[in-house]
Amino acid sequence: MTHPIHALFARHWRPTPTLVAAGLLAALYYGFTGGLWAVTGEFTRWGGNLLQLCGVDVGSWAYFKAVALKGHPWDRPDGWMIAGMFLGAMTSALASREFKFRAPARHRRWVQGLIGGLLAGFGSRLAMGCNLASFFTGLPQFSLHSWLFIVGTAFGAWIASRLVMTAWFRGAPKLSETPVYVVAQAATSRASFAGLFGVAVLLALAMLNLYLGHAKFAGVMVAGAAFGVLLQRGQICFTSALRDLWLTGRTTMAKAIILGMAAQTVITAILIARGMTPIIHWASPGALFGGVMFGLGIVIAGGCETGWMYRLMEGQTHFVAVALGNVIGATVLAYGWDHWGLAQTLAVAWPEIDLVKTLGMTGALAATFAFLAACYAFVVFREARYLQTVRRPAVTPLTSEA
Repeated sequence: MTHPIHALFARHWRPTPTLVAAGLLAALYYGFTGGLWAVTGEFTRWGGNLLQLCGVDVGSWAYFKAVALKGHPWDRPDGWMIAGMFLGAMTSALASREFKFRAPARHRRWVQGLIGGLLAGFGSRLAMGCNLASFFTGLPQFSLHSWLFIVGTAFGAWIASRLVMTAWFRGAPKLSETPVYVVAQAATSRASFAGLFGVAVLLALAMLNLYLGHAKFAGVMVAGAAFGVLLQRGQICFTSALRDLWLTGRTTMAKAIILGMAAQTVITAILIARGMTPIIHWASPGALFGGVMFGLGIVIAGGCETGWMYRLMEGQTHFVAVALGNVIGATVLAYGWDHWGLAQTLAVAWPEIDLVKTLGMTGALAATFAFLAACYAFVVFREARYLQTVRRPAVTPLTSEA
C-alpha cells in the first residue's frame, strides 16, 4: 500500500493552484508580520554579517541601515523564514523521493551560475527586491516600482534567452552516453520517513522559539516551510516562466504567476483598507535597470531566487555557486549604494509612488488589474505567435514509380 505521504507527494502539483495558494499565503504573511515574503534583503544582510566576521565595519553603510542589519540571521524574522523555506523544500524533496546529489557535467555551469547569481543579486537589490519583493509580492502592494521591475525583468530575460542559445554558452556537443547530470542515486525506500523527520525538525525548532518567547520567529518559520513546499512541489521558477515565454512559447507558468498575483492583490487590498501600511519603493531607473540585470542573471544562472533555493534542496549542487553569487552581488550593491553614488543617481531622488494614495483604492485596483490583464494578454499573444512560427504545412509524401 502506498504510504499516505508519498501519495500526497507522488506527482508535482499544478502551477496555477500552487501559485494561487502561494499568493494567498503571501498576503496572509503580510497580514501577520507587516512585511513581505522576500529573500534577497536577508541575503544582503548575510553579506554584511560575513564582512563583519572579516573585521569590516559596515555600520556606516547606508544600504545596511536601510535593510536594518542588526544581529545575526537567527536574531531576525527573515532569517528564520528563509531557514523554514530551505527546510520545507528539502522535506518536500525527500518525501517525494526526488532528492539526488547532482553536479553538472559541464564545469562552465559553475561559472555561469556564479556570474548569473552576481547579476541577479546586484540587480535585485538595486530595485529593492527580486522576483518576490519587487514582482510577485511587490505588485500587490500597489507600488509602481514593481511595474518597472517586471518590465525590466522580462526584457533582461529576452536578452539572456538569446545568449543561452549561443555556442559559447552551450559549449561543444559531447557524443557520450553520460547523462546531462552526473547523479549519485539516493536511497528512496525510506524517503517518506525522511520527510516525516523533516517535519519533526521543523516542529521542534518552532516549539523552541515558542519556549524562548519568540512566537513571531516560530510563525514565520512555519510559513517559510509552507512556501518551500509549494515551490518544490509546484516546481515554481520565474526563470523558466520568462525563458520559456521567449524560447518555447510555453506559458503555463507565466499565466499561473499572473493569477497568483491577482489573488494576492485582493487580500492585500483588504488588509490595506483595514489600516495596514503598504511597502512602497522608488519608481526609479534603478527599478527598471535592476530588473534588466535580474532578468539577465536568472536566465544565465538557470534559476531565480526561489528557483535555486528549492533546486539546491533537491541536491543540484551547482546552485551553491548561484547562491554565493547572489550574496556577493547584493553586497557589492550595498557598497556602491553610497560609495559610488548609486542611491542618489538611480533611486532615492525619485518618488515613491503608492497607487492607493495616488488613485484611491478603487483606482489602484483598476490600474493593477489592468496591468495584470495586459501582461496576461501579452503572454497569450506570445504563445499564439510561437505556435504560428512552428506550424508547417503538411508535406505530401513522395511515391515511387514502378
